[in-house]
Amino acid sequence: RLRPYALTGGRTRPVADLPLETLIRTTPQGQSAVPRLVLEHKAIAAMCTAPLSVAEISAHLKVPLGVVRVLVGDMAAQGLLATNQPQVTSNDRPDIKLLERVLNGLQAL
Repeated sequence: RLRPYALTGGRTRPVADLPLETLIRTTPQGQSAVPRLVLEHKAIAAMCTAPLSVAEISAHLKVPLGVVRVLVGDMAAQGLLATNQPQVTSNDRPDIKLLERVLNGLQAL
């Protein structure tokens, strides 16, 4: 079992700001690169064929959120993943419809 900092080469900051609700999906370039990727990158690319949030990726991999943000940020910078951040309103708050969908999803659990 590796220490989390070993997965990121000791880095703690992602190359891009990735809120935990950011949706991630594998690009066609990422799908073709899967055989050449290292274990963690391969797992992320494989699970993101359907969009998943950064938080979901962290939970599936059982890896701290900060580590996943660094890994996903690196992969996005290489064109292997596409990111889709939720819309924010003019006052820099998440859209109320998004919050309602999250609340409904949590209540359904």
